[in-house]
Amino acid sequence: MMKLPRTAPGQVVRCIARHGQPASHNAALSLLRPSCLRVHRHVTPRSSAPTSRSYATVSASELQFGQPVHETHPHLLAPGELTPGITAQEYADRRAALSSLLPPDSVVILPAAELKYRSGAVFFPFRQESNFLYLTGFSEPESLAVIRTTSSAAPDNHTFHLLVRPKDPRLEQWSGPWSGTQAATDVWNADTSGSIHNLDTLLPSLIRGAKYIYTDAPLTQNSSPTPLSSLLRSSCPSASIRPLQPKINPLRAIKSPAEIALMRRAGRATGRAFTAAMRRPWPTEKSLAAFLDHEFVVQGADGQAYVPVVAGGPRGNMIHYVQNLAALSPRDTVLVDAGAELGGYISDVTRVWPVGGRFSDPQRDLYEAVLRVQRTGVAMCRAAAPGGVTLDQIHRVTERLLREQLDDLGFDTRGDAMGVLFPHHVGHYVGLDVHDVPGYGRDVKLSKGHCVTVEPGVYVPDDERWPEHFRGLAVRIEDSVCVDDEGPLVLTTEAVKEVVDIEALRE
Repeated sequence: MMKLPRTAPGQVVRCIARHGQPASHNAALSLLRPSCLRVHRHVTPRSSAPTSRSYATVSASELQFGQPVHETHPHLLAPGELTPGITAQEYADRRAALSSLLPPDSVVILPAAELKYRSGAVFFPFRQESNFLYLTGFSEPESLAVIRTTSSAAPDNHTFHLLVRPKDPRLEQWSGPWSGTQAATDVWNADTSGSIHNLDTLLPSLIRGAKYIYTDAPLTQNSSPTPLSSLLRSSCPSASIRPLQPKINPLRAIKSPAEIALMRRAGRATGRAFTAAMRRPWPTEKSLAAFLDHEFVVQGADGQAYVPVVAGGPRGNMIHYVQNLAALSPRDTVLVDAGAELGGYISDVTRVWPVGGRFSDPQRDLYEAVLRVQRTGVAMCRAAAPGGVTLDQIHRVTERLLREQLDDLGFDTRGDAMGVLFPHHVGHYVGLDVHDVPGYGRDVKLSKGHCVTVEPGVYVPDDERWPEHFRGLAVRIEDSVCVDDEGPLVLTTEAVKEVVDIEALRE
């Protein structure tokens, strides 16, 4: 079979023999030729071989893949996109950028996430491992990606290989479609592909002679080498195996314009869902949580990004309360920490509002104190700040301002008071994960493209140490924010947070 150019078929006309239909998905894909492709997902080709043969056509929309592609799901993906908002070219550029950071003769090994089971044969929805998704756009389990550096200049400074599940009509009848080895090259732009079932024979040839192997895959289990570790060692006994995380984190931490636009869409869906929820009374935490889950999808997102916190009254003092089963009292406030996910990218928002529609005086006083501090923290998220600013610096400023606000309200904030009242950091990075790029320090100077949360909070225990009318109250206000040169881009601005706006929603 002729090797296709490194491009993914956009609105593609699939080519098959003139007088027949393909016997299978792979049969149709194997007859593709560059001369009969109408391509919109341009990725810089390595080579192209024209042909003059004549072909009949089958639309790619008639084929089955293991995840949406533009041809089968044009309502979800634009031409050229491999995942919502992210093009095939951007994925290729990411692989090239990572390869440029690695020494010669390096190999990156990326195992896909495993399907997780909640009980027996009941499984959770599959979610791809974030680094795998970031570099490939491929969202199926039982896969392995291999990126090997070459001596060429970017963008041809690497080769990309995917080992995936081969097509199997019998199994797919039960589990739904998957994409197969041919689509790995024709759609996801792998230079070569193969069956994951042949890992033991295929992987050694892909990595042989490598001096450095970068992977975050577990190399030991119960103090013994994992099968993958043993295969890597036997294939490249002299190679140095190094963690991938320090190399890929700086790339993932700075979001591209396409990523920011996608996160803005997720933030808009989240904010609109929150504001819709504030418009009506809720009898229970569970009913409010169910509404948000549904509303995220109504507003255009894929669903919820994480198990939400829906905490009425004093339950808001438990930072990650997720039981969400209690009744809601009209006298209390409800603290909600939730977010929508779109194309793998998340939004993270926390709001507090009165269940009955209007704040009591103590609730309003504490809420507005936290809101004033949160506004200051958000305003600090700009790359042009003198000397630069870090998340740690924003935390120190917000803690100092919270102390001043609480002193004004009659709190005694001496000693360990702030560690009790404000026990968490003011922010973290967001992106493909809720706590994005783990291991990437909060002491890094914020640059254009960093996306973070700003979430000061005050949690008042029911304790005589604190003013009586504030005891049991909990307030956290959180937005997802993208750092820009001159000011912050608030990704979640549709979630109202001014007292007057919150109360007006019930009038």
